[in-house]
Amino acid sequence: MATESASAIGHASSWGYACFLTVNATSVWGGIFPFLPLEFQTVEVTLTFFLTQAVAFGGAFLASMLGSYFFPYGARRMLVSLSAVLLFLGSACLITAMYVASAAIAFVGAGGVLLGIGCAGMFMLWQRYFASLDARTGNFRLIVGTAIAPFIYLALYLVPIALTAFLVPLIFVPLCGLCVALSVREMNFEQPMFEDVPRQHPRVYRQVVADYWRSALCVGSLALVAGVIRGIALLHEEISSLVNSASMLGSFIAAAVLLVLWHRMSFRFGLISVFRVVYPLLTLGFLLMPFCGLVYLNAFAAVAYMVFSLVQMLMMMQCAQVSRDRGINPVFIYGFFGAIVYILQSVGFLFGWASELTVPAGSQWLYFVALISSCGLGITLLVSTGTLFRPMVSKGTVTADPIEFYSLAAVPAVSVGRGNGSVFGEDTRKANCGLGAELGRASAESLEDGDSRVRSTADDKPATPAKRRRRRPSASEDAGAIRDRLSKQCLVLQERHGLSMRETEVMELIARGNSMAAIAERLVISENTVRTHAKHIYTKLDIHRRQELLDMLRELGD
Repeated sequence: MATESASAIGHASSWGYACFLTVNATSVWGGIFPFLPLEFQTVEVTLTFFLTQAVAFGGAFLASMLGSYFFPYGARRMLVSLSAVLLFLGSACLITAMYVASAAIAFVGAGGVLLGIGCAGMFMLWQRYFASLDARTGNFRLIVGTAIAPFIYLALYLVPIALTAFLVPLIFVPLCGLCVALSVREMNFEQPMFEDVPRQHPRVYRQVVADYWRSALCVGSLALVAGVIRGIALLHEEISSLVNSASMLGSFIAAAVLLVLWHRMSFRFGLISVFRVVYPLLTLGFLLMPFCGLVYLNAFAAVAYMVFSLVQMLMMMQCAQVSRDRGINPVFIYGFFGAIVYILQSVGFLFGWASELTVPAGSQWLYFVALISSCGLGITLLVSTGTLFRPMVSKGTVTADPIEFYSLAAVPAVSVGRGNGSVFGEDTRKANCGLGAELGRASAESLEDGDSRVRSTADDKPATPAKRRRRRPSASEDAGAIRDRLSKQCLVLQERHGLSMRETEVMELIARGNSMAAIAERLVISENTVRTHAKHIYTKLDIHRRQELLDMLRELGD
């Protein structure tokens, strides 16, 4: 554990991602320029920047989602230089605007567009990188980078403002680009998520959208809250000074808590669950806002941005897990989430900024903001729980899977190698060959025959009535219920060998004699994705053939 932690802390990806979050925090998160002269930060300049940046930022995510669907091979291209150049030019435009007063608004608008597209592009680069790694390694490096970023950001306050504005484009942007370029070298592009052609599997992508739009809406509602606070901060300088610092502090607290819990225990949760936990806190905060003073407003703004910083990090983890589990393009799923989240954040900003200007003078505008924001959160809660609309998930299909964390102290890391897409080792390549043969033979067998063979290895007793697993989303009728001893044995292997929920589902279906095509149909994924999951299962269990899997299950029953 200590060696792994030291490796992650010193890895280029953790520091590169931290540098990028620092660059992002100086512009996008707060909607202000904390390191530019205060006399330059007029309402007109700030509003112009945010509007152009918000349109470019959200539009870039939407365009990436559509582009990855219709032009999937573009997802393999890591345009590191282009994203870094856009960030550099965007920062240069803002600096130029300070010295060319006659064209300041034009340069600020251009800077907003360039920074919006550049930041979105850099987020896509890091998302693809973390998704390409195994869940343990990718999530760990992401969390470590998030924890490092606040220290770099706060250190900028020790540098004179006249120098800080130039440090971002001249030092941090090139450093971030260099770290991305170094990290990309260890990416394995021969994975289903990069090789998939979405238009060949439209049902898979439709199912993903149907399963995760509620999660995206929950994150989007929290982004709406952050946008409202950002809009209010634009009109109140004393609040705006807290926005970015609160974002970075929230990132550190969230990362530190996750690391401590991850080291001590295994757990899983989803974005909808996080929303349900913070919903009462944010709703109460909005309802109290009109009755409390400026100190309370500052504190609530800090809390709102801390929550948003947490869900931003979890959103990246969720999207990466979806890409691994379902073998879909990581740009598509992250673009889908990002488009909803950041467009709603822009709407929240416009609402927060315009509310004081459109509502009569006095404190009445805070009542208006509190009422509309609370209603928005409440509607999101109803939608996410399926109370307002009927659930759009049919029987036998996959529901939104939670983010999984298996104890760092108990489960060894398993990484995916480069080259031919296999997992480390000669034995694994043999396992892959054995798997292909086994699945090929299984495709000619009926599901009923497969089930009877496995039941004979476990117990000849009749199957007990279906019992739902506690907190266990059903991805298939077989894997979603404890039907017999085999289901329980698969859960034991999951705990002992650190299998993910999706890998456990695939393992159980393989053990029951399902063919590769049948598993793909039942889990609504491609056959290539089934092969990849099976490779990872065989590697973690250190076996080569399906018969060895059946032997392991039989030994558990002995």
